[in-house]
Amino acid sequence: MKLCMIGTGYVGLVSGVCFSDLGNDVICVDKDLDKIQLLQNGKVPIYEPGLSELVIKNYKNKRLKFSNDLKKSVIESDIIFICVGTPTKKGSSSADLSQVYNVAKEISKSINKYKIIVTKSTVPLTTGDEIEKILQKKNKKNKFSVVSNPEFLREGEAIRDFTYPDRIVIGSNDKRSSKLMKSLYNPLISKGAQFLLTQRRAAELIKYASNSFLATKITFINEIANLCEQTGINVEDISIGIGLDKRIGGRFLRAGPAYGGSCFPKDTKAIVSTAEKFKINLSLVKSVIKSNKDRSKLLLNRINKILNKKIRNKKITFLGVTFKANTDDMRDSSSLVMIPFLSKKGALIKYYDPTGSKKELEKIKNVSYVDSIKKAVESSDLVILHTEWNDFKSINFKSLSKRKKFIIYDMRNIYSPNKIKNQGFKYFSIGR
Repeated sequence: MKLCMIGTGYVGLVSGVCFSDLGNDVICVDKDLDKIQLLQNGKVPIYEPGLSELVIKNYKNKRLKFSNDLKKSVIESDIIFICVGTPTKKGSSSADLSQVYNVAKEISKSINKYKIIVTKSTVPLTTGDEIEKILQKKNKKNKFSVVSNPEFLREGEAIRDFTYPDRIVIGSNDKRSSKLMKSLYNPLISKGAQFLLTQRRAAELIKYASNSFLATKITFINEIANLCEQTGINVEDISIGIGLDKRIGGRFLRAGPAYGGSCFPKDTKAIVSTAEKFKINLSLVKSVIKSNKDRSKLLLNRINKILNKKIRNKKITFLGVTFKANTDDMRDSSSLVMIPFLSKKGALIKYYDPTGSKKELEKIKNVSYVDSIKKAVESSDLVILHTEWNDFKSINFKSLSKRKKFIIYDMRNIYSPNKIKNQGFKYFSIGR
């Protein structure tokens, strides 16, 4: 099939490349000419394991193209995916849909034959209805279908998640588009992927409900970890004990910092905002948002206690600053709360992340990037394990530094407390 992906951010680029790898002809469109030129040269602007290799392979095979000509790309395609950003609107908790609607207006000018317009961006309930209204202003209703096809890609695992999905959700209100969308995904369905066909509005809500529930699981285990710390219980025993219940499951029950990234923070806010428009109070999700917001403050209080309330002039190291491992994504990472706070308190901060230095931290006083774990750790008073990169899981602190005076605060519970303490270091972790 001939596909057009509008937006070469995380969702659009990963999905487009993977669709081309299934044998489709894909045009990835973006108004950012510099980004398009980078992609044409085989350079991927985001960090995602395995993505660069697939870009180069399918671009050479001419199944994958990159363009900034939206009109031409739409005309040449059968299915058009809207993959632009839907960030939280400034001064509000609702999703900013301006990019989605602007793209819909541009698409409406270029419908020359029957097209399926697919929202792959995460959009609130009724967005598809609004897109349909925009398209109808310039086109007859039989010339297009508007479909919701939410993505469920985890950063760092996106290629695998696309190829072996838990489920494929298609929200369509007509049989023609339903049949074509199922045909598009048939290579994955034939390998065992669950296919769910719903109404369009249901598909839109499935995405938000999924992310809100996962955010709730993370927040729940973080709160249980707080109780464990006060009662001498190991939170990992609790996670295993409740996770073995098949009704609950063990995934997303790992205690740690506040959740972050491109999805959970904005999507939990957006579903609350959407519910309020329909006069529904999502009190549970509101509590999750508040608890997660308070999480970084709680961990900062713990750091203050670990350092005996003497943060000024302390040398603090962050190992990892992204919101999770295997991504360069800094959006809503708890490090963006912790590092500025500690800096204002007079701490001297170094950080190392496998994906390099971060522009978000460049202008913060007394914060510097170093290019190795060894440089990051040496002469530190406190080492904070913030992100669970594999690079950090086998660190031998004893061999890295002759000093045993620095303290280790393991926010991901990567290390064995006894092993680290036996090496002569003071060690703290989460919920144990």
